[in-house]
Amino acid sequence: MTRTPSTMLGLGTEAPDFRLPDVTAGGKEVALDDFAAAPALLVAFICNHCPFVQHVAGELAALSRELPAGGVAMVAVSSNDVAAYPADSPEAMAAEAARQGWAFPYLYDESQDVARAYRAACTPDFYLFDGADSHGARRLVYRGQLDASRPGNGLPVTGSDLRAAVDAVLAGRPVPEDQRPSLGCNIKWKPGNEPDYF
Repeated sequence: MTRTPSTMLGLGTEAPDFRLPDVTAGGKEVALDDFAAAPALLVAFICNHCPFVQHVAGELAALSRELPAGGVAMVAVSSNDVAAYPADSPEAMAAEAARQGWAFPYLYDESQDVARAYRAACTPDFYLFDGADSHGARRLVYRGQLDASRPGNGLPVTGSDLRAAVDAVLAGRPVPEDQRPSLGCNIKWKPGNEPDYF
């Protein structure tokens, strides 16, 4: 499997807008503005078939229950080319979310424009934004790995890095800037649609 690291989008970047169909809700559109009242927003780029995502699937399910209970909004986005990877089709996404117990909106980025806007590179890839300011802008405070666990390295999946960042935001503390990239399968770009940020 290809091991691709996060691009590590610059801290302080304003959350790029999105409006995408939620495959777990019959294609109902979900937008960035829908979470305006949340004190933090986690955007995760994932897909169904990636072994790195499968490795953390249980922790994603736990986060999908725990974060909203604490007021933190969470969405996941799949941007893979489904013509080449039919296991990542919207129908398969809905089935996988049900199988894994994922309670977050699972959004389908058919155009891959949202992945490009976030400079997403791999699955899983995590972006945590703080609360919206008076102008409605959210700023990136954490990006990178869920924790240090990877398939085969023997470390437990705890979500420790991401959870510490969420705790800091909710407590009004700055998130430490010493952050580690995520590592996973590369996003499966459509032919001719590969971004220029690699």
